[in-house]
Amino acid sequence: MTRLLAMIAAGTACLIAQGSAMAANTPTTAAAAKRVASADSPELAAFKKAIRAKYDLKEKAFANHDAETIVTQFYAPDVISVEGGPNGGIYVGRDQIRPLYERVVKDSLVKVDSVYTYVNGNAGWDWTDFHVRFPDGKTKPFTFALLFLWAKENGQWICKGDYFVTGSFRTGKLASEPAPTP
Repeated sequence: MTRLLAMIAAGTACLIAQGSAMAANTPTTAAAAKRVASADSPELAAFKKAIRAKYDLKEKAFANHDAETIVTQFYAPDVISVEGGPNGGIYVGRDQIRPLYERVVKDSLVKVDSVYTYVNGNAGWDWTDFHVRFPDGKTKPFTFALLFLWAKENGQWICKGDYFVTGSFRTGKLASEPAPTP
């Protein structure tokens, strides 16, 4: 676990360093992000199209209560998923995320809304609002502010990791209370 935390810290340091270099060009609001995104390069447009197909796959798998499709076709074998907040957790690899998805696909539907997307070569990330609702009508819907990390492997984009907290990039606010535990 110490080695994993060191790897996460090193990766975060790299992202922070890259982020500092990009800070002058980084949008500070969802509206600014949308303006920047409207000037897509061919590389960014292709990346957005590819990951939108992955988001569509994930949304459909939730609708079909199909955890295995999410685990094996959306996420890489070595995925790292981190849930922020006081009740959060760290899940490493498909075997650790599988039980989580087997539980949450049973009673929830999702919609992924890209807010700001970045790609450079075979790596990219996408800040999203991940909307969760419940067909039972009893459980209040909520949104995760979720960062997906992507890598292009064997010509295909695959999610290598994600980090999420209850809140919304579009509103710029974290939720005052945690999302219901799945």
